[in-house]
Amino acid sequence: MDVRTPLRLAFHAVGAARRASSLAAQRADVHDHDGGFPSEDVSDLAEAGLIAAPVPFAAGGAGLGEEPGSGDLAHVLRLVGYGSLALGRIYEGHVNALQLVARYGDPGQRRRLFADAANGHLFGVWNTEPPQGGLTLSNSGAGLLLEGVKTYASGAGYVTRALVTARRKPSDAPLMLIVLLDVGMRADLSAWQAQGMRASATGTLDFTGLNVTLDAVLGEPDDYHRQPHFSGGAWRFAAVQLGGVEAVFDAWRRHVGSAGRGADPHQLARLGEGAIAVETARHWVERAANVVAENALQPDRIIAFVNLARLAVERAGLDVLQLAQRSVGLQGFLRGHPLERRSRDLATYLRQPAPDRALTTAAAEVLSAPEDAGDIWQP
Repeated sequence: MDVRTPLRLAFHAVGAARRASSLAAQRADVHDHDGGFPSEDVSDLAEAGLIAAPVPFAAGGAGLGEEPGSGDLAHVLRLVGYGSLALGRIYEGHVNALQLVARYGDPGQRRRLFADAANGHLFGVWNTEPPQGGLTLSNSGAGLLLEGVKTYASGAGYVTRALVTARRKPSDAPLMLIVLLDVGMRADLSAWQAQGMRASATGTLDFTGLNVTLDAVLGEPDDYHRQPHFSGGAWRFAAVQLGGVEAVFDAWRRHVGSAGRGADPHQLARLGEGAIAVETARHWVERAANVVAENALQPDRIIAFVNLARLAVERAGLDVLQLAQRSVGLQGFLRGHPLERRSRDLATYLRQPAPDRALTTAAAEVLSAPEDAGDIWQP
């Protein structure tokens, strides 16, 4: 086998993502409404081979995300997020699901589910649920009976292979299941009234009464939370967010140029600060992707680095939003301006869970590290 083949395939994935991103950016405003979803963009990803690309190389896929392709996955997620953060959110969940199948699936599950990805099925990972009424499972004949809901499920009604977590009883560790769904099945998008990410089809799925076969169970109890993969995987959504930060930055600097304000030293100073923020976020994402792929640090050290990376991207995004809105002024808040939707989507997507805990746990790891500062993150 030509050892360069995975690299060639990954390189093609980056080129495909660049083309898909351009098309998604052209349609993003059309999809920006309650209940919206970038169906055409997902079809473009499938036609370009990006829906199947995360399937491992050994299983016949492009191995996007496998070493040495982790950097290529970071570029792909960034580019897709640049075109549409809603599309980027959907695609990141798809990649996450296929990586979990690759890590925990048995040979039959991998063969069957990777074939589904090759045939264009959209995967998603749905873990969030309300304090009461979360997803449970019980024995039912030769299979399992589901009861309860998942909330904040992006791609609801469009994801046809949903990786969900469920418990037999509240005190049990969760199991992963792959639930096969039809388009439009059991999705309720009515509660998603966010100011941004309106095209992500984020909603509630009620699985009550649905029967699944025993081979829907993926891995062992609590595999979903195995570290460092669970927390370390946060670099992927940070890569998508980075694309959104870059899109806001470009909308801002093009406005400054077209408005003839490029000679204003205050405008230039803000643009310079924004450029620093963008490039800082890029370095954090690329390094985090490599740290996770190399897996050469202790798990707690990997998690700490990724937590810092996701917070660095958040900080960069907030800085760029503030600088851009100050530079552009009221026009940037008017519908139809290139900055308006991009700002709403980015501000919404930057709100990821438990940022304070991510910061303090990373800081505690840094505090306890015996190495000098320059060696903390070295293998």
